[in-house]
Amino acid sequence: MSSNLLSPTNNTNNTGDDNDTSAARFTLKQGAPTRGHVDGAWWPRSSDPATELPALITEFAPITRISYNLDAWDQVERRITVAGKMVRLEGFHSAQPDIVVLISPNRTRIRLLVIPPNTDADAARATLSAASTSDDSATVEQILKDNGITGHSSANNSL
Repeated sequence: MSSNLLSPTNNTNNTGDDNDTSAARFTLKQGAPTRGHVDGAWWPRSSDPATELPALITEFAPITRISYNLDAWDQVERRITVAGKMVRLEGFHSAQPDIVVLISPNRTRIRLLVIPPNTDADAARATLSAASTSDDSATVEQILKDNGITGHSSANNSL
């Protein structure tokens, strides 16, 4: 967990207008250092990294790398270009499936809990809120379970 968080370029909480499919739906814990297993949460609209990651990268620019679980996402090229900048996508079978890690040029990291795309809107928004509670030290699995969501860690299936 990072104690030196990157700042999103626009705001720290964008739970997203469901009609605006270009905006990344995410929340972040306020202030640093934060406690817990994640720095916030992200609710993508699909399991396609090439479609979903550009909006997230734009929010947190500059991002040079993103680490994710290969089994939780559709296949994608190892590099994508966003706003003229190349971002390396580092997929690992061993990475925690319900997490993506955004990495800046100075190696600062943001760990985001990933809410499955097909999650009910009320449950997803409750999870976005729970993951951004600054004093919460719940595990990823516990945050998902408390909000009625089956994550990859317990379901062993893809996004």
